[in-house]
Amino acid sequence: MKKKNIFSILIIVIILFTETFSFAASSNDTKKGGNVMENKPEVWLTTADQNFLLTKVNLETYVYKDLPARRVNIEIDPTTKFQQMDGFGASLTDSSAHLIFNVLTKSQREELMKKLFSYENGIGISFLRQPMGSSDFALSMYSYDDLPQGVTEDYELKYFSIEHDKKYIIPLLKEAMSINPSLKIMASPWSAPAWMKTSGSMIGGSLKTSCYDVYARYFLKFIEAYKAEGIPIYAVTVQNEPLYVPGDYPGMGMSAQEQLSFIVNNLGPLFKKNNVQTKILIYDHNWDNTMFAQIILNDPRARDFVAGSAWHCYAGKHDAMSYIHNLFPDEEIWFTEASGGDWIPAFTDAFMDQMMHVVRATRNWSKTVVWWNVALDEKNGPALFSPYRNSTCRGLVKIDTKTKNIVYNVDYYTMGHISKFVKPGAYRIWSSTFENNLETVAFENPDKSIVLIVSNRTTETKKISVGSFGFVVPSKSAVTIVWK
Repeated sequence: MKKKNIFSILIIVIILFTETFSFAASSNDTKKGGNVMENKPEVWLTTADQNFLLTKVNLETYVYKDLPARRVNIEIDPTTKFQQMDGFGASLTDSSAHLIFNVLTKSQREELMKKLFSYENGIGISFLRQPMGSSDFALSMYSYDDLPQGVTEDYELKYFSIEHDKKYIIPLLKEAMSINPSLKIMASPWSAPAWMKTSGSMIGGSLKTSCYDVYARYFLKFIEAYKAEGIPIYAVTVQNEPLYVPGDYPGMGMSAQEQLSFIVNNLGPLFKKNNVQTKILIYDHNWDNTMFAQIILNDPRARDFVAGSAWHCYAGKHDAMSYIHNLFPDEEIWFTEASGGDWIPAFTDAFMDQMMHVVRATRNWSKTVVWWNVALDEKNGPALFSPYRNSTCRGLVKIDTKTKNIVYNVDYYTMGHISKFVKPGAYRIWSSTFENNLETVAFENPDKSIVLIVSNRTTETKKISVGSFGFVVPSKSAVTIVWK
């Protein structure tokens, strides 16, 4: 993590006061806090001016100026629990895996993987969303059942193969799992194999009704093939962004009614018959459409097979997930894609936007927070569509293909504020929050440690008190506070 000389900063972002504060009177005071919160916390800080980048702050030594008089009381109630967390991370796309495995030296790769997946030496990524075949960020167009010239169909899946992934994706997944054994891996297809589609191509079209059965078996063979490699697939989504059909990279349209039919008649029964424990998630698209999920989840047959719904951030608002949760409280929620990119420039704007997702996605019942590419190059690629238009996406890290230099982007630090500290199996717990001001989310880890994330979205320095501890949170900053 980047560190700065603390004495050269006029205002330290986090300050442990020498005085003791108490909560304001409340009818729930007897259950707020908890013994663990009487321990001295660890504090990690990022500021929009980049003087601190996920830096552990020394609470014994501090410098400050113009300490604000007003203080904001933040309460935490570990006895009020919400959803259990699955993990936090991004996607080792074909492009990302190629850059890490084939461009970097072995020692660089090992160091970067630790920075990504180790809790002690990095940010502890614990969840990966892997494309099933090529996505827009791939070096070539491929599926797991591409046919040789002259062959037009393969209903027996004789040509099924994951050999492409064995070259560099699977080796990296195994390395990631060895660094973080709690890592969960989900998978999402951008497209079915070309021969299964109405377009006859991985670009455009929809799934032929005659191929529903074979496509379900395609999912099964993928899960079994990865299991044979020692990689369990925790969950699959049926289709990435089913309501968007791109014109220059793999994609496939799938209506809610089509997805419902595929799950109820094909994928769900096949998984049940073969005792497949991989979760089935629906939708995997933006917050601005809640009807898609409702159509499927309103069907009791689908609910027998579906674990819940997956969501992206590019349209709509976070509370769409709470809306679906309130309608179907037994169906879980996953936030599966939020790419950083030039449309929200780094550092300050992107930092505040992503910290908003960290807080608001989890406060709206998501079990995950997942950015997009783990790594991209100096041109924000390689991308399948790059001959036609430039990529504006950004990875957690940038790998320069000429110099092999690695740059840790804002996305790395925002993800680190949750992934390094909140462990799989943690529960979100109640905390007071002040939207568009001091936004918070809190968790209780399996070891009973408490994690509080605070995002100061304002241009003012804020003094806060949590239990018997006081802190100063500067403008446009985020802090993760951990009571062990």
